[in-house]
Amino acid sequence: MDIAQLIDIFLHLDKHLATLVQAYGPWVYGLLFLIVFVETGVVVMPFLPGDSLLFVSGALAGIGALSLPTTMLVLFAAAVIGDNCNYWVGRYIGPKVFRWENSRFFNRAAFDKTHDFYEKYGAMTIIIARFMPFVRTFAPFVAGVGAMTYPKYLFFSILGGLIWVGTLVPLGFLTGNMQWVKDNFSLVTLAMIIIPAMPAVITAARQLWRSRIAKAQ
Repeated sequence: MDIAQLIDIFLHLDKHLATLVQAYGPWVYGLLFLIVFVETGVVVMPFLPGDSLLFVSGALAGIGALSLPTTMLVLFAAAVIGDNCNYWVGRYIGPKVFRWENSRFFNRAAFDKTHDFYEKYGAMTIIIARFMPFVRTFAPFVAGVGAMTYPKYLFFSILGGLIWVGTLVPLGFLTGNMQWVKDNFSLVTLAMIIIPAMPAVITAARQLWRSRIAKAQ
């Protein structure tokens, strides 16, 4: 599968997921669990369509193709279990991560951005990051690297999962089948990426600007 195909699936996830529901029925719940688990639990897979997947799943529940309670339970479980696996990977690896360089399987820039975000917002990063692509994948990992106490991390992980799933799935359920949303799903998908990511982008831009000023002085 090439990049163009991945982009097409991402931007037209509504059509692709609906086709899978028709073809595989209840087995699609397993696929939903796997995608969210991998996105949140595997630090080398930060590009999977978490936000739009939740939204589309809610929209499919809105037309009766999926069960809303089952969908929310599966996605919540995947988000929390994935996060916690990611946390323990970071906890186990620890300070070694700071010596890693950017590679095909490790996005150093995304890690550094998440680490800076974590330094600024602390434990609340676990909740805020749920709505931020890339940062969402690295936040549990960074919490583990930073050795956040596990009970504290688990509390924020569960709370963040409840807010994330409890917001986007019902939003898709209520609005995903409106004609305008169907006709402009690609725009909706891009908005789900760009808007939540703006605070992190602005923060990174400010840090870059300050570092350049400091070097120029």
